[in-house]
Amino acid sequence: VIFFFLKQYQGLAGRSTNEVLQLYSAHGQQQKLQRSSVVTQLHGAIKKGLKQDVKSLRSFALELSKDFQRQSKTYLYQVLTAVQGIQLQNEAMQMFQLKALDLEQSLQEVTERYEKEKQKRRALHNSLIELRGNIRVHCRIRPLLPFDTAAGHSVSQDRQRNFSESVAYAADDETVLVKCSRPGHASINKTFQFERVYNASESQDTVFADVAPLLTSLLDGYNVCIMAYGQTGSGKTYTMLGPQSEENFAFSLEDESELGIIPRATQEVFSLISEKPPGSYWVEVSVVEVYNNEIFDLLAKGSCGKVFGVKRDVVTTREGKRDVPLLTHETVENASEFLHLVNRGLQLRVRHPTLVHAHSSRSHLVVTLTITTIVSGDNFGTSWEDEQTSQRLNKEASCTLPQKMIANKSASSSRASSPAQLEATEKLKQVKTRLQLVDLAGSECVGMSGVTGAALRETSFINRSLSALADVLGAIAEQRSHVPYRNSKLTHLLQDSVGGDAKLLVMLCISPGQKYLTESMQSLGFGTRARQVQRGQAKKKKFP
Repeated sequence: VIFFFLKQYQGLAGRSTNEVLQLYSAHGQQQKLQRSSVVTQLHGAIKKGLKQDVKSLRSFALELSKDFQRQSKTYLYQVLTAVQGIQLQNEAMQMFQLKALDLEQSLQEVTERYEKEKQKRRALHNSLIELRGNIRVHCRIRPLLPFDTAAGHSVSQDRQRNFSESVAYAADDETVLVKCSRPGHASINKTFQFERVYNASESQDTVFADVAPLLTSLLDGYNVCIMAYGQTGSGKTYTMLGPQSEENFAFSLEDESELGIIPRATQEVFSLISEKPPGSYWVEVSVVEVYNNEIFDLLAKGSCGKVFGVKRDVVTTREGKRDVPLLTHETVENASEFLHLVNRGLQLRVRHPTLVHAHSSRSHLVVTLTITTIVSGDNFGTSWEDEQTSQRLNKEASCTLPQKMIANKSASSSRASSPAQLEATEKLKQVKTRLQLVDLAGSECVGMSGVTGAALRETSFINRSLSALADVLGAIAEQRSHVPYRNSKLTHLLQDSVGGDAKLLVMLCISPGQKYLTESMQSLGFGTRARQVQRGQAKKKKFP
């Protein structure tokens, strides 16, 4: 029984083991099936998702392609439109260029015609001036300088800034524009017309170019006078002489572009003399200053040979001409000698510092260049003055010819002939023409210049002499029977030039700053009155 039960138990155990193995195998297969099902599901899900993503990407790519095509078409249209626009602009530009060339050519032609007409008008105007004997007036506006501030005056910063502003301008080459303003009043523009107006940027060369034609008149038999007028510090001495050394006030010849009218005029005169046909010329120079209504000879020498200013006087000769007895006349043969003598005279010129100008000239400087021509009387004109000169010539020739010229045996167009040649000539005539170059002392306001003592006295004499000059011009303009030349030594000395015996050019010099508005207006007013003076045609001395 036990064996039976044991055997039966073993059978049950075997079946159980088989069942367990079957169950285990079934479980494994079930797991495999489950895993296979999950993978299949996952694969299906991934495949499905990928299909959807691909579909979305394809749709997006199609939209992007369509958008790109649309934008490409838009941009292509814009590019084509831009190209067409550029082509149209190029065509328009070419048309504008052609029109511009036509206009430029027309403008050039009009400008050339205008310049020609302007030259003709100026020539006619100059001829009218000569016929009427009018005074030529040029105006030069200097640039603003560092001392154009309120130095020396206790004023506010706003007013100091206003002082340094320009109020005088060159509107064109014949018009000065001045902006006049007062506190609480509207600004008023005033204009002044002159024969020539120079702006602040125009050079010494430009200024002299308009002066040079007068020097030709000098050798044609006319006396010529050029004077600079204006307030102190307005650039008169710079215009007439050029920049000066602060040590000895001599002008330098190193920079020719900065030379003023006096050295340039001298060089031009000697150049013109050298171009003349062979004849007999000699040139003399005198330098005087009118200081405190007294005339001083700046080339006079003492017994020891030292140069110092000697007081002289001006007289009226029997012929009605002005003369300064005992005035020193130095003979010169070239421009260098002339300028050396002028520099020597400048060492003695009176100067005094003021609040307006550190080296203010306190006197009127008159440099006279006299050209004496010896010509044959047979071919000469028959004016009364020349006849009188001819009667005295034989007696005066030996004493009037300078020793330097007598010693020179060579005959040239720029020098006097030798005494032997003069003695061989039976009948000679002596003709003198004069070039007066005047650097007037500057008018000034005592309150602005701040002068006292001796300088105040100098200012008084300066202003009075300039006032006398204005009175003389006023009397001539109004054709009064009496012209007060003798009210001042300055006007008496310049009577022959101012009164009509010479071609006269006044170079107005003005400061552009607001600070000097009153003085500038006074100078412009003086120039306007001077232009109105009709003195009659200048007298010409006849040459063969």
